Amino acid sequence: MAIYTKTGDKGETSLANGTRVSKTDVRVEAYGTVDELNSWIGLLASMTESSSEPAMQQVSGQLLWIQNKLFNMGAELSAAPGEWIADADIKQLEVWIDTMQNMVPKQKGFLLPTGSETVCRCHVCRTVCRRAERRMIDAQAHETSLRFINRLSDFFFVLARYMTFLQNEPEKEWKKDISV
Repeated sequence: MAIYTKTGDKGETSLANGTRVSKTDVRVEAYGTVDELNSWIGLLASMTESSSEPAMQQVSGQLLWIQNKLFNMGAELSAAPGEWIADADIKQLEVWIDTMQNMVPKQKGFLLPTGSETVCRCHVCRTVCRRAERRMIDAQAHETSLRFINRLSDFFFVLARYMTFLQNEPEKEWKKDISV
């Protein structure tokens, strides 16, 4: 079977319900950004999957779960019928956030999105997640999905802090006036 269908050659695509829309449609932009986020998460996961550390293995499992939930979200944004994201999914993210938050030092100021490669990948996921949220608002996504994606960006912020903690790195705080 060929991967190409040629049905999108003129700038249109089909939603899951069969409706043809422009590839610049707000729904396509929303699920495209969710797909981009999923790819960034895959890159982040490549840093955790090979580790034998139990904490990293746990994060790897969480990232895999998140990737599957984002596929569900893409289906929902593509107008596939059904409930794709549930309140229980949001609660799961909150449990993970709270667990990590209880392990890291108290935050004293605004943090720069910097550190090890793993930490920086967490921050890229966080910022792409925020963009996906904005696109989903434009697409009038379901309230549950909006809450999930909002919580997910919080997850990536706390995950960046948790990774910094696990790697025994210092966090770098923003300084208004800094000299070199």
